[in-house]
Amino acid sequence: MVANLNAKPYPLITRPEPQASQLASTLKSAGFDSLQQTFFTYQANASLDDLNQVVERCDNPWLIFVSVAAVKFAEQLLSITKWPNRGIVAVGTATEKALKQLGIDDILVPNRHNSEGVLALEPLQNISGHDVIIVRGDGGRELIAEGLRARGASNHYIESYKRDWQHISAEQVAYWREKGINTLIISSNALLESVVQLTDNDDNFWQNTCLWLVVSERIARNAKQLGLKRIVCTNGANDQAILSALTQLETIND
Repeated sequence: MVANLNAKPYPLITRPEPQASQLASTLKSAGFDSLQQTFFTYQANASLDDLNQVVERCDNPWLIFVSVAAVKFAEQLLSITKWPNRGIVAVGTATEKALKQLGIDDILVPNRHNSEGVLALEPLQNISGHDVIIVRGDGGRELIAEGLRARGASNHYIESYKRDWQHISAEQVAYWREKGINTLIISSNALLESVVQLTDNDDNFWQNTCLWLVVSERIARNAKQLGLKRIVCTNGANDQAILSALTQLETIND
């Protein structure tokens, strides 16, 4: 089967488990079939020793959690309810939910679920002299740390998890095409660059015809720079934002 540009969106979900299955279930309940392809899994990347060393250097720090995975693997080190803090920030609503499930209710969430949104939070404007612990995966964007450092904060990282990238073959890419995939769901720049490299082939279907559904304007800008032609930004990485974008696309096609 060859993907039909005007057909109902038939997406490939590239995020890791369990988020992939959760999104697939959300889309299925709304009438959208999908395929799942895990590009990486999460592995623990820090020890309790690492956490203690950071905490010992801090005086009642702000805690900023950048993702659900950051929360999950941080909790495995030591219950987050026992971490000293003067305030807790979750970059998005899914991360907020993960923290609330641990019994943490006093959480700041920015209106924009990204680094810029975190930096716009009112309590983080006058942060000179305060410690901040940013809980994230291996590597990642530095904008939060740079912005807070410019305001006089002392930043520290707990990289609670790392990504273990999987090998995806050309045969698997051909299978997506054969099944009629016409939409790719992309939730990070690292994932975008990996998928673009993998789908770089002679007929340019993925670059010119396939729809790339990305979760932020930053990823959308990168996608344009990589030569992709059909890009839609969901303005959010949560399941409802992605479902809303797909529903609007279906309405347009109808």
